[in-house]
Amino acid sequence: MENMNAKYLFCSVWFLLAHGVSGVGSDEVSVMEGDTVTLNTGVKTNQQEDIKWYFEDTRIAQITGDLSKICTDGQCNKGTESFRDRLKLDHQTGSLTITNITNTHTGEYTLKIISSINSFEKTFSVTGHDVPASEQDEWKRKSVKEGESVTLDPGEIKPPNDVMTWCFNDTLIAEIIGEPSKICRDVQSEERFRDRPKLDHQTGSLTITDIRTSDAGEYQLDISSSSFSIKRRFSVSVTDSGLSPGAVAGICTAVVLLASAAGLIYWKCKSKT
Repeated sequence: MENMNAKYLFCSVWFLLAHGVSGVGSDEVSVMEGDTVTLNTGVKTNQQEDIKWYFEDTRIAQITGDLSKICTDGQCNKGTESFRDRLKLDHQTGSLTITNITNTHTGEYTLKIISSINSFEKTFSVTGHDVPASEQDEWKRKSVKEGESVTLDPGEIKPPNDVMTWCFNDTLIAEIIGEPSKICRDVQSEERFRDRPKLDHQTGSLTITDIRTSDAGEYQLDISSSSFSIKRRFSVSVTDSGLSPGAVAGICTAVVLLASAAGLIYWKCKSKT
């Protein structure tokens, strides 16, 4: 009996240390329309807990004991059609991912983890930034001409403890870790872009100078913290200027030679006259 009590006490202490006490405050998450956001539980399940997610007191997702018993959207509670096909649950942690978020999905999300030992509750306050309909395509899609510069702006100030990672077609371009002084770049991207990407330390914005047609494609920004992660995607198209720098130089040289020849002919004709 004493062994059982000691075991129960150990499990209770472990759960409190790992999860904290019930009603731990709220984490604030700032998103923009079209983002994908993941709300992290920060734990790993042992198939003995019930994990429930609520949006404004309405249950939207749940894992019940056996990880195979997962329900989302209207399966859990009717009247949650706005989340249909947007929710994903991590089987190992119970973390909730919301894809293509809109203003109707901003508000308070509550996580409840219930076990035979204790219960844990945490809230996430998700606030959204409106993108006017007339600017939505412009915000997500960038079209530039070869040789120009393009800036991909996250749209918000970067919290100091976040990790921000920029990738181009799944290849790492640059990463900011916590402090602005800790910036690392991938060797492969250095060979491809040759120092043309520039990072803003305050916002995490990525600027690519002297852009080329080979730079066209999808750029992804990942913003991660211990409590949440956000994904933002930008599609960049580059139109050919029609003339390479060598061709432009050749044309300029030809124009100069033609002008010189015309001047020489004019001078000779004038001399004969």
